[in-house]
Amino acid sequence: MWLTGLRGLDWVPDIWNELDRRHRESGRSYSGTGASYYENFPAVNLWMNENEVILSAEIPGIDLNKMDISVDGDLLDLSGSRALGALGEGTKFHRQERPHGNFRRKIRLPYRINSDKVDARYEKGVLTITLPRMEEEKPKKIEIKSE
Repeated sequence: MWLTGLRGLDWVPDIWNELDRRHRESGRSYSGTGASYYENFPAVNLWMNENEVILSAEIPGIDLNKMDISVDGDLLDLSGSRALGALGEGTKFHRQERPHGNFRRKIRLPYRINSDKVDARYEKGVLTITLPRMEEEKPKKIEIKSE
Protein backbone atom coordinates (compact mmCIF):
# COMPACT_ATOMS: atom_id res chain seq x y z
CA MET A 1 0.00 0.00 0.00
CA TRP A 2 1.42 3.42 -0.94
CA LEU A 3 0.54 4.93 2.47
CA THR A 4 3.06 2.72 4.26
CA GLY A 5 5.87 4.56 2.48
CA LEU A 6 4.64 7.86 3.96
CA ARG A 7 4.64 6.60 7.54
CA GLY A 8 7.93 8.20 8.62
CA LEU A 9 7.25 11.64 7.14
CA ASP A 10 6.61 14.42 9.70
CA TRP A 11 3.82 16.09 7.73
CA VAL A 12 1.75 12.90 7.34
CA PRO A 13 -0.62 12.20 10.27
CA ASP A 14 0.01 8.84 11.91
CA ILE A 15 -3.12 7.18 10.62
CA TRP A 16 -1.93 3.77 11.83
CA ASN A 17 -1.97 4.83 15.51
CA GLU A 18 -5.38 6.40 15.04
CA LEU A 19 -6.77 3.26 13.39
CA ASP A 20 -5.32 1.11 16.19
CA ARG A 21 -6.87 3.39 18.84
CA ARG A 22 -10.28 3.23 17.16
CA HIS A 23 -10.04 -0.56 16.89
CA ARG A 24 -9.34 -0.83 20.64
CA GLU A 25 -12.20 1.54 21.44
CA SER A 26 -14.65 -0.43 19.29
CA GLY A 27 -13.59 -3.61 21.10
CA ARG A 28 -14.50 -1.95 24.38
CA SER A 29 -17.86 -0.87 23.01
CA TYR A 30 -18.85 -4.43 22.26
CA SER A 31 -17.45 -6.02 25.41
CA GLY A 32 -20.01 -7.61 27.66
CA THR A 33 -22.48 -8.22 24.85
CA GLY A 34 -22.28 -11.99 25.13
CA ALA A 35 -18.88 -12.21 23.47
CA SER A 36 -16.03 -13.68 25.48
CA TYR A 37 -13.47 -11.41 27.14
CA TYR A 38 -10.49 -10.08 25.28
CA GLU A 39 -8.03 -12.78 24.33
CA ASN A 40 -5.52 -11.63 26.93
CA PHE A 41 -7.78 -11.42 29.97
CA PRO A 42 -6.69 -11.72 32.66
CA ALA A 43 -3.42 -9.81 32.40
CA VAL A 44 -0.66 -11.99 33.84
CA ASN A 45 2.95 -11.82 34.95
CA LEU A 46 5.00 -15.01 34.94
CA TRP A 47 8.26 -15.62 36.80
CA MET A 48 10.30 -18.76 36.80
CA ASN A 49 13.38 -20.34 38.30
CA GLU A 50 14.65 -23.90 38.10
CA ASN A 51 12.17 -25.08 40.78
CA GLU A 52 8.87 -23.33 40.09
CA VAL A 53 6.80 -20.90 38.05
CA ILE A 54 4.88 -18.13 39.78
CA LEU A 55 1.99 -16.54 37.95
CA SER A 56 0.06 -13.48 39.08
CA ALA A 57 -3.16 -12.40 37.39
CA GLU A 58 -5.24 -9.28 37.89
CA ILE A 59 -8.82 -10.49 38.32
CA PRO A 60 -10.78 -7.99 40.41
CA GLY A 61 -14.42 -8.65 41.16
CA ILE A 62 -14.31 -12.40 40.58
CA ASP A 63 -16.49 -14.85 42.47
CA LEU A 64 -13.92 -17.52 43.30
CA ASN A 65 -16.66 -20.17 43.21
CA LYS A 66 -17.04 -19.42 39.49
CA MET A 67 -13.36 -19.81 38.67
CA ASP A 68 -11.46 -22.92 37.58
CA ILE A 69 -7.70 -23.50 37.48
CA SER A 70 -6.25 -26.65 35.97
CA VAL A 71 -2.81 -27.83 34.95
CA ASP A 72 -2.03 -30.55 32.44
CA GLY A 73 1.70 -31.09 31.93
CA ASP A 74 2.98 -27.66 30.88
CA LEU A 75 -0.40 -26.06 30.13
CA LEU A 76 -2.22 -23.87 32.66
CA ASP A 77 -5.92 -23.24 32.04
CA LEU A 78 -7.66 -20.33 33.84
CA SER A 79 -11.39 -19.91 33.30
CA GLY A 80 -14.28 -18.25 35.04
CA SER A 81 -16.74 -15.43 34.82
CA ARG A 82 -17.28 -11.97 36.18
CA ALA A 83 -20.82 -10.70 36.69
CA LEU A 84 -21.99 -7.29 35.58
CA GLY A 85 -22.44 -5.07 38.61
CA ALA A 86 -26.05 -4.30 39.53
CA LEU A 87 -27.34 -0.96 38.29
CA GLY A 88 -30.03 0.99 40.09
CA GLU A 89 -33.44 1.45 38.54
CA GLY A 90 -33.38 3.96 35.69
CA THR A 91 -29.57 3.83 35.55
CA LYS A 92 -27.64 3.04 32.38
CA PHE A 93 -23.98 2.97 31.45
CA HIS A 94 -22.35 6.14 30.23
CA ARG A 95 -19.03 4.32 29.70
CA GLN A 96 -18.19 0.67 30.24
CA GLU A 97 -14.55 -0.40 30.03
CA ARG A 98 -14.46 -3.23 32.58
CA PRO A 99 -15.68 -6.29 30.72
CA HIS A 100 -17.92 -8.93 32.22
CA GLY A 101 -18.92 -12.42 31.20
CA ASN A 102 -16.94 -15.60 30.66
CA PHE A 103 -13.18 -15.72 30.18
CA ARG A 104 -10.63 -18.44 29.49
CA ARG A 105 -6.88 -18.16 29.24
CA LYS A 106 -4.52 -21.01 28.38
CA ILE A 107 -0.87 -20.38 29.13
CA ARG A 108 2.00 -22.60 28.01
CA LEU A 109 4.48 -22.92 30.89
CA PRO A 110 8.25 -23.35 30.44
CA TYR A 111 8.22 -26.90 31.83
CA ARG A 112 5.89 -29.62 33.19
CA ILE A 113 4.29 -28.90 36.55
CA ASN A 114 3.62 -31.12 39.57
CA SER A 115 -0.13 -30.48 39.70
CA ASP A 116 -0.45 -32.11 43.15
CA LYS A 117 1.58 -29.29 44.72
CA VAL A 118 0.09 -26.23 42.98
CA ASP A 119 -0.85 -23.43 45.38
CA ALA A 120 -3.35 -20.66 44.45
CA ARG A 121 -4.12 -17.58 46.56
CA TYR A 122 -6.36 -14.58 45.91
CA GLU A 123 -5.81 -11.24 47.63
CA LYS A 124 -6.96 -7.71 46.75
CA GLY A 125 -7.98 -8.67 43.21
CA VAL A 126 -4.74 -10.48 42.38
CA LEU A 127 -4.57 -14.24 41.92
CA THR A 128 -1.11 -15.72 42.63
CA ILE A 129 -0.43 -19.30 41.56
CA THR A 130 2.76 -21.15 42.53
CA LEU A 131 3.45 -24.04 40.16
CA PRO A 132 6.28 -26.39 41.24
CA ARG A 133 8.35 -28.11 38.59
CA MET A 134 8.22 -31.90 38.25
CA GLU A 135 11.28 -33.43 39.98
CA GLU A 136 12.28 -35.37 36.88
CA GLU A 137 12.20 -32.13 34.88
CA LYS A 138 14.68 -30.31 37.14
CA PRO A 139 18.25 -29.92 35.90
CA LYS A 140 20.62 -32.57 37.25
CA LYS A 141 24.19 -31.81 38.17
CA ILE A 142 26.53 -34.22 36.48
CA GLU A 143 29.56 -35.28 38.45
CA ILE A 144 32.77 -35.39 36.48
CA LYS A 145 35.00 -38.36 37.34
CA SER A 146 38.67 -38.45 36.76
CA GLU A 147 41.07 -41.41 36.75
